[in-house]
Amino acid sequence: MTSPAPLRQPCPPGACNCGREQLATHAQAAQRILLLNRQQEKRLLERLENLQSLEDLYRLQQRLYDNLGIRLHIAPGHHEVRTMRGIVIELDDQPGLCRKTRQAIPAAIRRGLERNPQVAFRLLDTHDLLRDA
Repeated sequence: MTSPAPLRQPCPPGACNCGREQLATHAQAAQRILLLNRQQEKRLLERLENLQSLEDLYRLQQRLYDNLGIRLHIAPGHHEVRTMRGIVIELDDQPGLCRKTRQAIPAAIRRGLERNPQVAFRLLDTHDLLRDA
């Protein structure tokens, strides 16, 4: 018999606005975000920082949704993209997703894009920003 996966420890009261309390009334599928404990989060952030290709980024984006229900949107900003800050990385609001995690995931993706700028160039190219270059 297998033991259930360890759930993430709750944030201290007043330190986070994750809405973990709201998950008690939601379906089991909505509670899967709680499976992202500290150790799992570190592995996820490490994997996001070590992006190898745009396909790898899309695959991780899909796995985030499939496994945890996290919707991640990545696109060039409305203005010029001169640095990785010009790429908009947003997470949909989701009860149970910690404030620190909401900030850490986009930061890890930006670090991954800075380490491997070819991925960023391919991302810009898929949005047809480099067609005249």
